Amino acid sequence: MKTEQDILKVISEVKHPAIDHSLLDLGIIKDVAIYDKTVDLKFVFPFPNIPIADSLIDSIKIPLNNNGYTLFSDVILMTEEERARFMQMEAEAWKGL
Repeated sequence: MKTEQDILKVISEVKHPAIDHSLLDLGIIKDVAIYDKTVDLKFVFPFPNIPIADSLIDSIKIPLNNNGYTLFSDVILMTEEERARFMQMEAEAWKGL
C-alpha cells in the first residue's frame, strides 16, 4: 500500500492543461484525506459550470485509479479571495489549451 506522501505526490504532479501550475498549487484541490483505498478531496473551482471540470476531475481520478485508489470528491466554488489568487496565477502562467 502506498503511503499518504506517495498519494499526495501523485496529486501534486497533476498540472492544469492551460496554466503552468499543478491543480494543488492553483487551489483547485484541497482537503485531501486518505482512507484505506479511497482518496476524498474537494475540487474548488473559480466559477460555476467550468467547461473542463470533468477533465480536471479525471486528471486526478485516473492516476489514483492506476495506483489502486478510488476518488471520492465534492465540487465547491472558490471564495473571492481564493478566486483572486487563482486569477493572478492564471494570468502569470497561462499557456493556453
